[in-house]
Amino acid sequence: MDLQDSPLLKAARLCLADIRNEAGVDVTDVLECLERDDWGMALLLLEEFGDAHPQPPEFWDLLADAARLLWLHKDADWYGWRGCEIRNGTVLAELCLRSPEEGGRTRPVPPGVVLRPMWDIGFLTPEGEPLLGIAILWVEGHDPLEPGGCGSVRLLPLTFEHWRHLKPGDVITMHEIRPPVGTARITEIIPPGATGS
Repeated sequence: MDLQDSPLLKAARLCLADIRNEAGVDVTDVLECLERDDWGMALLLLEEFGDAHPQPPEFWDLLADAARLLWLHKDADWYGWRGCEIRNGTVLAELCLRSPEEGGRTRPVPPGVVLRPMWDIGFLTPEGEPLLGIAILWVEGHDPLEPGGCGSVRLLPLTFEHWRHLKPGDVITMHEIRPPVGTARITEIIPPGATGS
């Protein structure tokens, strides 16, 4: 990878010069990693900067490009997701799936695998039926979310404006088919352009 064309160098240039991670590492240290061809460490440090300091979606897109060049496909997917969250807004929640005996899923949801379920977010059709919204689902952590289990998830609404009325503590229902397959208690709402957990 040529340093001047490196997405990591471009991402480092998007960071403010005075930001530091918890260990006191700053952008100069990232540039030194790049000079030593230590792309992996530079990527990790830039991710820490992005977690601690608000960064634009382009920053995360550059990290995704770098991860793909380094054959870190799961990391690339995660960085791409982070950029989408900033562009579109996101909802953090604790999702509890129903067991198969209760009409829920029969298979676990692996982390990093994107699902596109529908959600009952409180709107009704003129006939009084739930008007479902779509939000892409990302399971956090390293373990699959098992049927009947609970775990932290990130939701990427396709139309964030329809989700703005929700607040932490609200409960929404997940549908893949009828009946519902789970319920999620919202922990945080992050509008487009903002950063959160």
